[in-house]
Amino acid sequence: MSLLGRAAARKGRYPIGAYAVCALVLGAVLLDAQQPPPAGSQPPEVRPEARPSQQQYPQQTVSQQPGAGAQVHTGTTSGLDTEARLRNLLADHQFLLIESQLDKMAPTEAQFYRGILANRENDPKASAALLEPLVDQVAASGDKAQEKLVRKALAEDYLRLGDWQKAAKAYQTLSSRLEPELSPDERDEIEMPLKLLPLAQANPPMTVEPCDPFVLQVSRNPLGLTDIPVFVDARPHTWMLDPTAPFNLISRSLAKEAGLKVSDEASTIHTLTGRPIQVHVTVIPRFTVGGRLTLRNMTAFVYEDADYFFPKTHYQVEGVLGYPALSALGSLTITANATIEVRPATQIQPPGKDDRLTTGARFFLDGDQVIVALGNAGTAGGEVVANAGAQGVGQTASQSASQDSGQDASQAASQDASQERMFAVDAGGQQTYLTSRYYDEHAADFAGQKMELFAIPGSEKLSPQPAYVAETIPLMVGPTTVQMHYVQVLTQPVGSAVLDDVYGVLGIDALDQLKSYTFDYRTMRFGVRTE
Repeated sequence: MSLLGRAAARKGRYPIGAYAVCALVLGAVLLDAQQPPPAGSQPPEVRPEARPSQQQYPQQTVSQQPGAGAQVHTGTTSGLDTEARLRNLLADHQFLLIESQLDKMAPTEAQFYRGILANRENDPKASAALLEPLVDQVAASGDKAQEKLVRKALAEDYLRLGDWQKAAKAYQTLSSRLEPELSPDERDEIEMPLKLLPLAQANPPMTVEPCDPFVLQVSRNPLGLTDIPVFVDARPHTWMLDPTAPFNLISRSLAKEAGLKVSDEASTIHTLTGRPIQVHVTVIPRFTVGGRLTLRNMTAFVYEDADYFFPKTHYQVEGVLGYPALSALGSLTITANATIEVRPATQIQPPGKDDRLTTGARFFLDGDQVIVALGNAGTAGGEVVANAGAQGVGQTASQSASQDSGQDASQAASQDASQERMFAVDAGGQQTYLTSRYYDEHAADFAGQKMELFAIPGSEKLSPQPAYVAETIPLMVGPTTVQMHYVQVLTQPVGSAVLDDVYGVLGIDALDQLKSYTFDYRTMRFGVRTE
């Protein structure tokens, strides 16, 4: 479901799906400095069957229940063969651990995982080049799980590249060959491209005119989401930002006002809003963001005005700027004074030396999720290592010692990657909360505290879950620490992969504490300023 659909559900307009809480709209990710709990803590038993990645591979066994000092990574469970461990790591978003093991893989296996990682790192050209030669071989092997991974990644690659025809065919093949292998969440995830791409496969490719950096004045709409000024064929309007939306969207009335040709053909989808709606397609000859960045031949899908009208606030959504258009923006810095600093992917003048963000946290695209990695926060005796100059920002004392003793580089890389913690972002949600994975590593911190029931935002299908309240939690992006206060911490899995396989879901309350935050899609880095 799109961010707008999730917001609609929170406003009581539409039912919400299980995928709701894991996507990003221009959101910030604040990465937690995880610390292993002191010895002796015994958290409540975690149900293995609640971990979806374990459900997918029934032959797996769990060697330990999470407890003091235990790191709960389903992909590192003992007793699995190498391929099962790698697949579990992938399902667990442990991309950096997989990356650290590439040099130890056989050539074909390494090519496969390099392609999958390139997909997650938003490099669709490299991903397609690596995976296309492997499709027939993987399909012939009869390994349906492997085939699903490669076909799904390629379909996403073609979509991000704007190759409508290839993308349409790839999604149709994925559905026809592997529909029984797709989980309900995965079926929801591919519904929009599967049904809408056939409408657009004859559309011309979008082009972007070079543009130098500029600043946008933005506003927050009644849904709590970001609106930006745009021009639809020279007519000024306000559209909502949603980088998680795979397509750009436009209301029927606005398409008519602009004189756009709307297709007679339509498709019915439900994941956009949570209920069935009919969608047509159009091409906008000239679309300008903030009066500066011009897009030519921008494909947009047309919805009926009533489907995105909110009676309680009298708010009509005129359009939604999704990933295809936002990818042209390159880098976006959102500030506390309601501006967005844009550094386009293609500029007129040579970019300055500081144009690209190269520090901070890495982030990844995993389907319609945005996953951000904790930047290797160091711990020593339960304390964050303060002497970053001596040991390197975020290094642990043990890592520093291992490097001094000449530890193998690949071992050091693997150890370094094992310190990462993966968070999902829901900047359309008002509240940040942490999952049972965080609790598993910090159970001792909550000894003696009173447990309470917590209703997970945007997940009406889930009953209230037992949780503690953490008074202060340090969340880190690279070398920058942000103190989060009064954060709910779930104590057990909820049975949803999009929650149970990450350490937390970070919402708009986290963003509001920042002076500014940057998502650079060119380097796939996220950075923050707190003052």
